[in-house]
Amino acid sequence: MTSPAASGPAAVTPAGARAELRDLCARGLDWRVDPSRVLASVEAARPAAVLVLFGELDAVTARTGRPAVAADLDVLLQRRAATLGHHAGQVSFPGGRTEPTDADPAAAALREAVEETGLDPTGVEVLGTLPPLAVPVSNHLVTPVPAWWTRPSDVAAVDHRETVDVFRVPVADLLDPANRASVVHQRGGTRVRTPAFVVGDLVVWGFTGIVLGRAFDALGWTVPWDVRRTVEPPH
Repeated sequence: MTSPAASGPAAVTPAGARAELRDLCARGLDWRVDPSRVLASVEAARPAAVLVLFGELDAVTARTGRPAVAADLDVLLQRRAATLGHHAGQVSFPGGRTEPTDADPAAAALREAVEETGLDPTGVEVLGTLPPLAVPVSNHLVTPVPAWWTRPSDVAAVDHRETVDVFRVPVADLLDPANRASVVHQRGGTRVRTPAFVVGDLVVWGFTGIVLGRAFDALGWTVPWDVRRTVEPPH
C-alpha cells in the first residue's frame, strides 16, 4: 500500500517552491490534531515557535533522482542534546518558547534560531506562519514559521547543552520513498501513528516529522511510499 502520488507538477523551480510555501501559510493547514483533546488545558499551554527554514540546495548534494522541487531544496534541522528534559536527542527545527519581548511567533522563531544555530537573520525571509500544533509531552502550543534562506550563512550548534549538531538536509532525501515510514507510540494510553523520515543515521519523527509530513502532503510534494512501514523511535 502506498500513499497518494504528489498532485503538483513534476518539476518546480526554487522560486516556485518559495511561492508554494507562502501560499500554504496563507491558506493554512489542518494538523488533524485537536489541541483540546491532547492538552490538559489549551489556555495553560506554553506558546512556542520553530523556524522551518528552506533554501536552495548548494553545499549538500541530493542523493536521489526525485522531482526538481526536492532536488533543489534543503531544510535546516538540528539534533537536541541527550540530557534535555523533553525531546532529548531528537531531530528538531530551531526554535523554542515565546518570550514576552517577542513581537510575534515569527520573531520568537528567528530569535531562537539565532541563539541555537548562529544564523544571520538578515538573510532569512519569513513566509508566514502555520496554525499552532499541540505538543502534549511538554505542554506547548508550537507555531511553525516557514521561511526562505535568501542569503545562507554559516550555522553550528551554539550551546551544546541544548543542541549538539546543526545540518541542512536535502528535501529529496526526506521525500525518497525508501526513507519514509511511520512511528507507532503511546500517547496517554492511546496508540498513535505519526510520520517519520529515516535518512542515514537520522530519524526525524514526533513534532518535526508531523510538520514535514503534513506540509509535504499539502504542498503536493509527497512521492508515493509504503505507508505500512514502521520504525522504532530512537531512545
